[in-house]
Amino acid sequence: MKDSKTSSTFETSRHANVFKRVLIGLVVLLVLLGALGAYENRHAIYYWWHGEVVVDRSKYPIVGIDISSHNGDIDFYRVKKGDYSFVIIKASEGEDVLDSLFATNYNRAKANGLKVGAYHYFRKNTDGINQAKNFVEAVGWRKLDLPMVIDIEDEINDNVGDDIALKNLNAMIDNLQSRGYKVMIYTNGNGYKKYVKDRQMANVINLWICSFKKPDDISHIPHQLQQYSHHGRVDGINGDVDLDVFNGNEKDWELWLTKAAPLPADTTTTTNIKEDINDEISK
Repeated sequence: MKDSKTSSTFETSRHANVFKRVLIGLVVLLVLLGALGAYENRHAIYYWWHGEVVVDRSKYPIVGIDISSHNGDIDFYRVKKGDYSFVIIKASEGEDVLDSLFATNYNRAKANGLKVGAYHYFRKNTDGINQAKNFVEAVGWRKLDLPMVIDIEDEINDNVGDDIALKNLNAMIDNLQSRGYKVMIYTNGNGYKKYVKDRQMANVINLWICSFKKPDDISHIPHQLQQYSHHGRVDGINGDVDLDVFNGNEKDWELWLTKAAPLPADTTTTTNIKEDINDEISK
């Protein structure tokens, strides 16, 4: 028969060991969840650590926004009054997705005197020629002031390797250029090295770089536009909006626009373009 004191001590020790294992397991789980959360919210963490980028408007006077249907109903009159010069609007995604507010956003932005561009969200696992066709059809007759933008998110792999992604991207770029369009790539620093650098050196690609640093701090990367915030607040837009800045002064901006604009719109396919614009002015 066991001594009751010894038995009690054994049980206490066993329970203590179980508690320690459970506690260690919870700590490990929290660390893993924290790491995952940090990865998913790394931009927010960056902002918390470094603060928002403040653009020196005396040196970089041309700022703008980029939007999609996720930004909801936008008052572009108030946006323009806030001293923003341009807007880049999501038009399409993959080979068959269209942004539901592209036409509305285009009409209202044009009506209020903003320079307008369009972007396509690139799917790495989807045929590039089909994506180019979807983008061109989404833009349609609408005249753009900025190059046709391909948005390639380097943090999303679409379950394909870089070789497949690059093949599809090159096919899309080549198809757009064969139609006479000027092309711009939106990506981050890693994407620039993977998808843009070699082509850009041949002077055939414009770059819109996502970087949460001051414009002067990324001067080593040749680019025309920089997206410097995902958490901008702009009068006329509810909630956060992406903020962008042109890498140059007003004279540089006007010169770039004359070189960078895509093909003129084919207005022969549409007879009511003026009516569309006038409608939006009155809203």
